Order: sequence, then structure tokens, then C-alpha cells
Amino acid sequence: MAVKLQTIKEIRNYLNTELSGIYPVPEIRSIGDILIYTVLGINKLHYLTGKEQPLIPDNISRIKMICDELKTGKPIQYILGETLFYNCNIKVDENTLIPRPETEELVDLIIHENPRFSGNILDIGTGSGCIAIALAKNLPEALVTAIDISEKAISKASENARLNNVNILFYEADILRLHSPLLHKTGIIVSNPPYVTISGKRSMNMNVLGFEPHAALFVPDDDPLIFYRAILDAASEILIPGGKLYLEINEDFGKETGELVLSYGYKNVRIVDDINGKNRMIKAVKDA
Repeated sequence: MAVKLQTIKEIRNYLNTELSGIYPVPEIRSIGDILIYTVLGINKLHYLTGKEQPLIPDNISRIKMICDELKTGKPIQYILGETLFYNCNIKVDENTLIPRPETEELVDLIIHENPRFSGNILDIGTGSGCIAIALAKNLPEALVTAIDISEKAISKASENARLNNVNILFYEADILRLHSPLLHKTGIIVSNPPYVTISGKRSMNMNVLGFEPHAALFVPDDDPLIFYRAILDAASEILIPGGKLYLEINEDFGKETGELVLSYGYKNVRIVDDINGKNRMIKAVKDA
């Protein structure tokens, strides 16, 4: 018998039933929020105040199809082809990582510590372009440059920059073999590089392992800080004296990453916890 979904409550119950055992309860709730606000097009304020809006049959059918895809483990962001990041609409696909809330915290830290910044910003390993775009939008006087090793990621990031009406210089480049003359002297370097060790795969969800690009996630067990050293090597040439470095990090290597940054002569090196109390960011200032 066909399932009738005529109210938001029925949609919630449907998702709880269909996705139980595949996703944890909080994630099912989050998926429901995304579907209600984006697929159904229901105003968040109206929903929170209890005001019902008519549900369009075509959208109900789409929810059922999306639910079938979710059962395969495919992330909701890839199914919809987009996500929100720091109030920016970001298109995503299998060539780009799905932006995380922790990375929004990194962006927020940069914006609040550098109001009215008007120098150059370099985003290393831009992926979908989410960091670069959010910074360009919120620090409009800055000149933002972004690099990534993946031609397809650069293409998607460029599309996202146009979508969000910001101007960013994108280059296809490998940070492990970076030719610094390609880049401007810069006042801020930011990066969310690959930092999950191969052995760390065991603790990851299948919807990450099965769908997100491994090259943007994993590093060798015997050299987990490989990208941080490369970033610091590049920063030695292109980050101006007094310039700032902001890095997202592996919580398991916070101390080691901090010591690595210190070994390059940086001052004011600080490990910053994310909202869950995990070592997630490092900020530092290049010695003048």
C-alpha cells in the first residue's frame, strides 16, 4: 500500500522508519530539516511557529526517491547536489568533500579576527571553494586566491564562486610540488588539508568512505603531517612577516601539529577547540 505523506509530521515519521538503523537519530532529524527547508520549500520561520503550508505532491514523490538513495549511504548533500556553508550556497559532487560545521568554525575565526582585512588570502586545497567563497563574501576588500590539485574540484569551486557572486583567483596546483612564483605574497594562509590517517578509516562511516574523494581525506600512517609541512614550506616564501596561518587539524595530532608550526619560527601559536571540545584548528603568526 502506498504511503501517504500529507503533513510534516508524517514525513518525519516516514524518515524515522525508513532510515532507522542506517543513520543515527540526530542525523535523521538533520536530514528531515534539510528536506523540509529545501525540497519542500517550507519557510523555516513558518515551520518553527507551527504554521502548516500545503505540501506539493511532486515534492512528496521526490522525498521518497531521495529516501531510497539515502538507504545506499549516499550523503544527502550529494543527492541534492548542494549544501549551505556559512550562508553561502555551495554545489558539491563526488569530486569535492562535503563542507563540515567544523570548517565553518575555522572561517568564523578568521573573519572575526580580521575584520576589514584588505590584503591577500590564500586557500590551499580549496575543494568546493567553500572556505575561499565565505571569506571573499565576508571580507570583500580582500583578494582571495585558491588552489587545488584536482581540475574537477577547481571547476566546481569556480562555479560556486560565480553562484555566490564573488571574485576569486583559482589555480590548479599540487601543494606537495608547489611553484610559489604562481602565487602572490599573502597576509593570510588558510587550509583544511587531508589529515585522516589510513588506519583511521576503521572509525569512519560508510557514507564517507563510499562516496567522498579519498585523495582529499587521507594521509599515510607513517607521515600524517605531510601536508602541513608542505604548507609551512610554501608559507616560508609567500606569507608576509606578521602574516597569519589558520589550519584545520586532526584532533589526534594537535600537539604534534602545534610543535611543527613552532619549529618553523611562528609565534602566538594556539590550538583552538571546536564546538565539541576537540583540537580542530591552529592559528599562528609569522615572525616579523
